[in-house]
Parts: sequence; C-alpha cells; structure tokens
Amino acid sequence: MKQKWLEQFDEAPLTLKSANHTETLVRVDNPECGIRLEIGGGEFAIMAGPCSVENEEQIVTTAEYVRANGAQILRGGAFKPRSSPYAFQGLGEAGLKLLAEARRRTGLAIVTELLDEADVDLVADYADILQIGSRNSDNTSLHVAAALTGKPILLKRGMAATVADFLRAANVILDHGNPNVLLCERGIRTFETATRNTFDAAAISLLKMISHLPVIADPSHGCGRSELVPALARVGVAAGADGMIIEVHPTPQRAYSDGDQSLTFSEYSRMIAELEPWLATRKLNASLFSEALA
Repeated sequence: MKQKWLEQFDEAPLTLKSANHTETLVRVDNPECGIRLEIGGGEFAIMAGPCSVENEEQIVTTAEYVRANGAQILRGGAFKPRSSPYAFQGLGEAGLKLLAEARRRTGLAIVTELLDEADVDLVADYADILQIGSRNSDNTSLHVAAALTGKPILLKRGMAATVADFLRAANVILDHGNPNVLLCERGIRTFETATRNTFDAAAISLLKMISHLPVIADPSHGCGRSELVPALARVGVAAGADGMIIEVHPTPQRAYSDGDQSLTFSEYSRMIAELEPWLATRKLNASLFSEALA
C-alpha cells in the first residue's frame, strides 16, 4: 500500500489492504436454507427487493421475480428508520417472519436493517446479513453488538460521512472479531437538491483501491429517483463495485416507503440485462486496483 493512503486512513488500519491481505471474501452461509454465497470474489452480488416489507403477497412475489432475474439476496425492511414519526415504521417481527417465508420459497438470502441494540438477537435469528443503515453509521455500540453476532454486516456510509469516517466505523466491527463486512456506498448529502443524495462513484473506486473489504453500490438511495437508478447502477459497476442493492416493488406508486426510487419488475429486469456488458469491466478494474500495492 502506498504510504500516502496509509497515512490518510491510519485510524482504520484493519480495513486497509496489505501485501498479505488484498481481498476479503464475505461468506453468507445458512445450511438449513441451502444458502452458501461468497461476496467479494469473481461473482457480482445482487440484492433486490422492496424498501419495506408490507404483506406476504408483496414480499413473496417480489422475491420470486428478482430471484428469476439475477438476484441472490432479498432486501426488505422490517424495522424502518423514518424521518417522520407519522410514516410507516415497519412490521417488526411480523416482517421478519415474512422475509423468512420468502427465503423458504425462493432460496434467497435475506438482508434487513438492524436499528436497535435491543433487537440484535431477534434480527440475527432471521437475517443472513445484518444491515446497519446511514442513520446509525456512527453508532459504535450498535456496531459492536452487531459484530458479536458473527453475521455478515452490510455497513452503509453515513449521509454526511467522509471515506475516513466510513472506514473507521468498519474498523470497529473488524476490531471486535467480525471480518465479514460489506461497505455500501449509498450516496451522501450535498448542496444538490435535484436528487435525494449525491452518488459518490469516486468513493467506490477509492475504497476498492485501498480496502480489502467488498464494496456494494446502492444507486436507489444514491439518487432517490427510479429513472436514474439504471444509469447509476452501470456507474457503480464501472467504478468497481462487487455488488449492488436495488429497491424493487410490484407497484411503486403504492409503496409504503421509497416508492419514488423503486423500480417496477420490468424496469428491474431490463436494468439487469443492460448491466451485462458493464460487468465485463470488472477484470480491468481488478488489475487497476492492484496497482495500489505497488
């Protein structure tokens, strides 16, 4: 690793590449459900599903569709951190049970958000991957509690977090004995108001260059507008992401949350088909990022 990167990110040493550790493969294992995945290797991981779990028909129908169109992991929120106290807050454990039923029917792994230390054991009982969202990006006690479950953790970048802040948060999880961390670039808050957030593709390339951890792109939150999601998904692939997380809903106009950024089924399948030539850039990116060790 070049000295300038070691110095700039020296407060997160466990996240940085070294001559002996250039890549972490995050393993998602659930033998009871027949799930065995590796994220960070040659395959591109796709996580897809609705922002919120609403009912059985919605989540199972979505799971079946995304499974048939390239997804290996089902996303869906059972506990929702909403800006308004009057907005839908999620179904809680009932939502977790519906996710488990969708997994049983499709074989998809589950990623869902963890909001509170009090719910760590509950969520870990159902989820294959624990998501720590942007609102909890600096919640160290939650990071530690999640780390101690041993479950893979999808850590989203805080909406005002620098790359250094982001890596320090990941370092906490690694320092507590959990090596299975996925870094998720989901856009940051800037002066721009035309989009919900500003998707930071440069951060993806930088993280792939300096860190051994897999990087997941979130173009849905990255812009907050469904019509821009396919283009940003291609950008994420070209920037070197190891996978992406996409919001998909049967009827976005009736979604309980994040309908504006959710793709319809047909939009999702078209986006996946259009990604194929962009995925061919991954080998080029791998060779470029390896130069960071020179």
